Amino acid sequence: MHSTADFKKIKLLIFDIDGTLTDGSYHTTDDGKAVKFFNIHDQHWLKLAIRAGLKTALLSARNDDINRRFATDAMISECVFSASSKVDAFYALCDKLGIAPEECLYAGDDVIDMPVMKRAGIAVTPADAVAIMDEVSPWRTTAAGGKGVAYEVVYRVLKEQGTLDQVMERYRK
Repeated sequence: MHSTADFKKIKLLIFDIDGTLTDGSYHTTDDGKAVKFFNIHDQHWLKLAIRAGLKTALLSARNDDINRRFATDAMISECVFSASSKVDAFYALCDKLGIAPEECLYAGDDVIDMPVMKRAGIAVTPADAVAIMDEVSPWRTTAAGGKGVAYEVVYRVLKEQGTLDQVMERYRK
């Protein structure tokens, strides 16, 4: 498992979408629109991460309107959709933001995420991710994909970085 020192280095939280921020189900309406379910707690805690000074990003091989809508609602400005190579997109994102790979936390659920997870400072996978993910991630959340993974990650990062109480102050009044 990761130490507090590992978490203190983290400046950027990057999340895969399908299977991490959603349960991986994919449905389409009669008019071809994607239907996915995101967790409202994840959305709020991503905003809290931003409020605490962390950068957040989405990295997905898919490019759905619903993914862009979630990004907007969660106030995530750094998004890479239609990534044919997630590892290339990861490095480009790090370069753009001036953040070293070891200062990133990456959350993903399937083999397409493995190359990025090997390069990020902290790799995390949802409770229900495919078993092979244990090869690259020492941390499996207690939450399944789409059921609070981002909440669990943000909570832990803020707690380990010592900023959780500051972020929570406005809610505890």
